[in-house]
Amino acid sequence: MTSGFIIFAHGSRIEPANEAVRAVAREFASAGGFSHVLAAFLELGEPDLHQAVGAMAASNVRRIVVIPYFLTLGLHLERDLPRLLADISRKYNGIEIVATPPLDGHAALVQILLDRATEGSKP
Repeated sequence: MTSGFIIFAHGSRIEPANEAVRAVAREFASAGGFSHVLAAFLELGEPDLHQAVGAMAASNVRRIVVIPYFLTLGLHLERDLPRLLADISRKYNGIEIVATPPLDGHAALVQILLDRATEGSKP
């Protein structure tokens, strides 16, 4: 079964912020050796989640893992993402779509904070 990954972010009116998410998606694809990876946005960026799933469906992806590029579980992940996934699943009923938890709680976040603290402590 061909799998794909969508790095799902909020989106921003500041296009360099959206491009930063796309860059992370490209780095993720390269580091993981994944062929099917896209960034998608809730709002203020393209593609949106519907468009990204459509692109993957057109590439014969049959399982999609949506990875929220959100720090914590908030309203968008509690309300908006499940609604979007339900709508998309009805349209693409031959594709399995799952979502992972947000970044909060991942052990690597503490290391990231420690790295930033070290950077901020340098004169």
